[in-house]
Amino acid sequence: MHGNYIINSLLSACLLENGGEIGGEDCVKMHDVVRDMALWIACELETKEEKFFVKAGAQLFEEPDVKAWEGAKRMSVMKNQIEVLKGTPKCPNLRTLFLSENKLQVVSNGFCRFIPLMVLNLSENIGLGALPEGISQLISLQSLDLSWTSITELPMELKSLTNLKMLDLSYTYDLRKIPSHLISSFSKLKIFRRWCTTSGDYPKEDNVLNGDNENLIEELKSLRHLNILTIPPIKSLFALERFVSFHLFQCCTQALHLRHLRESNVFNVLCLENMERG
Repeated sequence: MHGNYIINSLLSACLLENGGEIGGEDCVKMHDVVRDMALWIACELETKEEKFFVKAGAQLFEEPDVKAWEGAKRMSVMKNQIEVLKGTPKCPNLRTLFLSENKLQVVSNGFCRFIPLMVLNLSENIGLGALPEGISQLISLQSLDLSWTSITELPMELKSLTNLKMLDLSYTYDLRKIPSHLISSFSKLKIFRRWCTTSGDYPKEDNVLNGDNENLIEELKSLRHLNILTIPPIKSLFALERFVSFHLFQCCTQALHLRHLRESNVFNVLCLENMERG
């Protein structure tokens, strides 16, 4: 894939370095010196059309004053101590917002109202248990990362995010409900990640997570642009057969977890030959 080629080129040029494994996936990281240089170049090239606001790891305990970033196009306040996002900021140019690795617990419903975001990263906010109602207004959103959060349910209002291309639900151990017909409504989705094992009861009504993922698999089948896929453990041979019968899944699946298969039938693993890991 073109992305792998770019990353390998950056590794060869020492602009990226090996970051080890996180959650069973190989990672890369940027050296501090290279990162500082990149930020310096970004600031030097900053124009009214392309403005960066970066306060990563700045020991912030609350969101920065809106006036400081209302003209920003790219914003990162990751690795801070922010617990609450409040107010209704008017940021007509903001396209990218990184809020990962904070202590977020509450995002006000009005926070997303006047922000034309395309990329929103809320990952690694363990205290975040629910999404704001206003997230449905982010109709330009293409990438939504909710991995390592404590959200319990995806609201049906997300159906308005028709431009979504990446949805990461990895390690959302508390997620108990994804409404029926929600995932299948993301017709442009290219990346879907839901890699984790959970236990406990799921709401039975209108929920694709109920059962052995057969309903989730059926909804994923309608997404013709998928090229990266990881899904929760498959626990029945029936669900597994439905999964491998669809050619697109064989080509785009990066990780597959088979757990406690109840049937004893023989399964031909050669149908998964395109997978990198299992």
